[in-house]
Amino acid sequence: MCGVAGIHAPGRDAAALAALAIFSLQHRGQESAGLAVSDGTGVMVYKDLGLVNQVLDERRLASLSGERAIAHCRYSTTGSTVWENSQPAFRLGPARSVAVGHNGNLVNTRALLELLPGGRDRMIGTTDTELLTALLATEPGDDLVAALLQVLPRVSGAYSLVVMDEQRVVGVRDPHGFRPLVLGRLPDEGWVLASETCALDALGAELVRDVAPGEMVVLGERLPSGEPAAPRSVRFAEGREQLCVFELIYFARPDSYMLGRNLYEVRRRMGEALAREAPAEADLVMPVPDTGAPAAAGFAEASGIPYREGMVRNRYSGRTFIQPSTNLRQRGVTVKLSPLREQVRDRRLVVVDDSIVRGTTTRQIVELLRRAGAREVHLRISAPPIFHPCFYGIDTQIETELIAGQKSVDEIRDYLGADSLSYLSIGGVLDAIELPRERFCFACFDGRYPVPVPYDPGNHKFVLERDDAAVVG
Repeated sequence: MCGVAGIHAPGRDAAALAALAIFSLQHRGQESAGLAVSDGTGVMVYKDLGLVNQVLDERRLASLSGERAIAHCRYSTTGSTVWENSQPAFRLGPARSVAVGHNGNLVNTRALLELLPGGRDRMIGTTDTELLTALLATEPGDDLVAALLQVLPRVSGAYSLVVMDEQRVVGVRDPHGFRPLVLGRLPDEGWVLASETCALDALGAELVRDVAPGEMVVLGERLPSGEPAAPRSVRFAEGREQLCVFELIYFARPDSYMLGRNLYEVRRRMGEALAREAPAEADLVMPVPDTGAPAAAGFAEASGIPYREGMVRNRYSGRTFIQPSTNLRQRGVTVKLSPLREQVRDRRLVVVDDSIVRGTTTRQIVELLRRAGAREVHLRISAPPIFHPCFYGIDTQIETELIAGQKSVDEIRDYLGADSLSYLSIGGVLDAIELPRERFCFACFDGRYPVPVPYDPGNHKFVLERDDAAVVG
């Protein structure tokens, strides 16, 4: 998942802009945050565990000057949640200094480790990003772009990257385009790369286009006259877009645009399709805050059942799904949601959510509503059942953790304590998006992996952990 941003702002301090961009992407990762900045002569990095506003405060930003910057917020899919694994990763190598922010997950880390002189002993952290950064820092070549052209063809998996040295910022998207990356123009002179368009909105930037699968976009270069050059496009591979469909269902903010689609409208249409596929007799339609709201609105409109808020979300709590351990996810629900008792008491409820992954959160939500006096709880999910692990940037790499992979729909309903349970079909998802299936990765739903997956998926997250490292879930 993760959020990445890259800035080139001639004559301005890029650090504050990058921090604002990554703050807009906080929903993509809550474990750590960081920023790298260059003044043209060196690269300075600051990162720490915590949320963006905790790590990159005004005092810290004031000490980070330069017109080039990259920023990152982390959701771990390789490596433990420790300071060493926060990003941007940085390496001062024999060939160059390089900082990297990575959204995605590589699937050939063992093979890449064999390419690094000195192997794991030359690494500081235990992430695929750290490994990639080390390879770029040691790769011979005239400059960073040349090193990327040599290293990227050896890399397999999902990666949307922001990469920086002293002179340039480079945005990179893998040949399948699993994870999003967009290019925008700042209102004053300058350019921005970001995971989502909502980050451009925060900066007042204009969306130029998506970075294409298999493309690098180079910012910060200068013309012979010394004037800043326009972004340069470099193709490093043939691209065939297969964007993770879960980005449209859940991950990205509803005000973002992907593939020309506004995600709130896409999710509202998913709710309409769900009402047609799985109607229910009920008194109210309510969302699971906040991500279920667009689909719940669509379900209510299509069904004619009144829409009400049935729970209040603590605005200072994070996303429970992306917490790095089951215990944290379970604790998160109890402080995140509170029922509106007068709305739900003695009523038949259609409760709409975007997905069920492990079932821990949903079961507690049903219990909350039952205790608040709900007469019936009918769960409607605006995504298909998640049967299969993801190895491309979602921390669901162990199949036994996925409730749909272990139980039938009826068994899941009973486990959750609901009166009924229905999921949206893959066809319903595609009808809402109005784009062909070939443009997306549906691997977590149908098991068709565009890139071969590791042979030891159960150990893939910690494949680079040292023997004496403490493994954090």
